[in-house]
Amino acid sequence: MKTPVLHTRRLLLEPYAPADEEDFVALFQDARVGRWMGDGPAAEDEDRALFGRIFTKVYAQDLFGVWVVRQGGRAVAHAEIKPSPTPGVDGHEIVYAVAPAAWGQGLGTEIAEALVAHGFGALGLAEVHATVDAANEASLALLSRIGFRHVRDIPEDYGGTTRLLTRSQASGSDRGRP
Repeated sequence: MKTPVLHTRRLLLEPYAPADEEDFVALFQDARVGRWMGDGPAAEDEDRALFGRIFTKVYAQDLFGVWVVRQGGRAVAHAEIKPSPTPGVDGHEIVYAVAPAAWGQGLGTEIAEALVAHGFGALGLAEVHATVDAANEASLALLSRIGFRHVRDIPEDYGGTTRLLTRSQASGSDRGRP
């Protein structure tokens, strides 16, 4: 399924265009954002290579949905829903990153709800997962507010802990769709 354009009350989630590279790199290079993404902050050239793979691999092979999130035409976040790379998790997980300039406006909640609605609707998923660093209290609180429940903790090689959270469509948690 080609990555569709998604709309919420305030946001537009659309597939990246090559012109979005600087916004993507700036978001992931911001230490306040990069610390929570993947294995933590990456070198700028690694983020540029990651952006390139969105086109050469993810979009070219139609692997999963990846979006730039815009508010009023300005890039404010990144979003994904993809098959989970977490061992022992059979299903899809959501990923989002909001630019610090847009924090505190409820955009993360709006993005997460849009991704979950897309997963339950267009993708026909029965549940959606999220993996979050146990120290990322803001994301853990956001996901809890929108119906995600803690499933288990995953110890990481670097000594930290990742929390696996799941939201089930059958649990009636699919409220507040954008």
